[in-house]
Amino acid sequence: MMKKAIPEEHADDFIKFLGTAGARFVVIKQLRASGGLWFKLGRENVLVDPGPGSLVKCLASRPKLDPSSLDGIVLTHRHLDHSNDVNVMIEAMTVGGREKGGFLYAPWDALCSEDPVVQHYLRHFLNEVECLETGRKFHRPFFTLESSLKHQHPVETYGLKFHLPYGKVFLLVDTAFFPELLDHYRGADILIINVVIFQDLASDKIYHLNFRQAGEIIAATRPKLAVLTHFGMTILQNKPHLLARELEEKTGCRVMAATDGKKLALPALMAGEGTDPER
Repeated sequence: MMKKAIPEEHADDFIKFLGTAGARFVVIKQLRASGGLWFKLGRENVLVDPGPGSLVKCLASRPKLDPSSLDGIVLTHRHLDHSNDVNVMIEAMTVGGREKGGFLYAPWDALCSEDPVVQHYLRHFLNEVECLETGRKFHRPFFTLESSLKHQHPVETYGLKFHLPYGKVFLLVDTAFFPELLDHYRGADILIINVVIFQDLASDKIYHLNFRQAGEIIAATRPKLAVLTHFGMTILQNKPHLLARELEEKTGCRVMAATDGKKLALPALMAGEGTDPER
């Protein structure tokens, strides 16, 4: 199969992990950072799920990630580890409202419920505020963003599918496992999966994927690369890089565990040329 050519404007595309924390205790103790994901796609910069510390992590990055260069922000859901810094990042993106612009895509309950997470006065700073819905597509100049089917989570939650001219990056965020996930997330070149727990607690309904379920999804969807992130305490205790290696051996797919500050060079990874510095 012929590789898709990388358009010149996409030659430097990347994803940077401003944090890999999942679950409240890892976030509260900042055992891993919780700043979200920065996507550089063509000439657009998009921040996904700016949790606690997002602004600080942007400014501390090397090279620095300038929040005023953002073109938009996406919230997959309203929980604090995904949305805590959304208001300050809107302020930073629009230079305190002096440079109106940018977009915000988020579920309805993050914007319009009786307890929204995005302050109303900030919305006037933006050019576009839209709700994520099952299968909704947003056509941007350098990519198309599609929201997934609705996840099974205590609040309205959607994964994200980034369609690029040379490949697809899917983000499978917080959810309980259900069989429809297997078909829905097929077709990704790079699949980023939130894996919060090592195994379920017998007494509780857990609305997060565990290690075994992540392996089942990877085996069924068979991406070129699967990236584990959003780790809870039990995943950290079992060492994410070792768990990634185990899944790679079991599934035959390439699997890596994200680390805080990790940068994925998308064109190289799509071409199968990227390497994992932990190996």
